Amino acid sequence: MEGSGGRTSEPSTVRRSSFEPDEAATDFELLTAHVAGDRDAFGILFRRHYNRLWQLALRTCRTPEDAADSLQDALLSAHRKAAGFRGDAEVRSWLHRIVVNACLDRMRRNKSRISTSLSDESVAEPAVERDDIAQQEVRMVVAAALFTLPPDQRAALVAIDMEGYTVAETAQLLGVAEGTIKSRCARGRKRLQQELEFLRNPGNRT
Repeated sequence: MEGSGGRTSEPSTVRRSSFEPDEAATDFELLTAHVAGDRDAFGILFRRHYNRLWQLALRTCRTPEDAADSLQDALLSAHRKAAGFRGDAEVRSWLHRIVVNACLDRMRRNKSRISTSLSDESVAEPAVERDDIAQQEVRMVVAAALFTLPPDQRAALVAIDMEGYTVAETAQLLGVAEGTIKSRCARGRKRLQQELEFLRNPGNRT
C-alpha cells in the first residue's frame, strides 16, 4: 500500500529484530542478541571462547574437577548477568573476570582440602596434540609450581604472564589496585622461581 509520498508503508513489526547470530557476529553482537532473547547467541559465544576459558580455569584451580565446576559456575553466572554488561570492556575480558572469580570462590570454599593433580589433564584440554616430550615436561613442572602459589598471586600471574593482559587490565579484571597487582606478581614470581628450582633439583631445598 502506498502513502501520499509514494512510499510503500510497512507494518511497524517488520524487521524489528533482524539479527541472526552466526560465527561472523562480534562478541558484543552475540551478547546483545542473547540479552534480547535469542536462544543460540550465547552458545555461539561460549563455543568461541571455550578453549581459552578452560585453560584459564585449569591454570587457576588446583584440579581439573575444580576447573570444570568453576567454568560451569562462571558460564551460568555470565548467562544470567549478561544484561548487566555495560560495554566498558571487551566481552572476553568480562568473561575472563567471571571465570577467575568463580575459580577463586571455589578455592575459598575448598580451602580445607589440599590436593594437587599433576596428571596430563591438568596441563591441557583441549591442547595442541603434538607437543614434544620436553615441552610437556616443562608445562607440567610450571603447572605444579603455579599450584603452590596463593590463589590471588596465581590469578595475577596467569592474567599477565600467560593471558597477556597489562597490569592495568589485570587490576580491572580482579577488582584491585594496580599496585596490588604489581606486588602480587613480584611475590608470586619470586616464589615461583624458588619452586621451579626445587622441582628441578629436589635436593636443594633445606
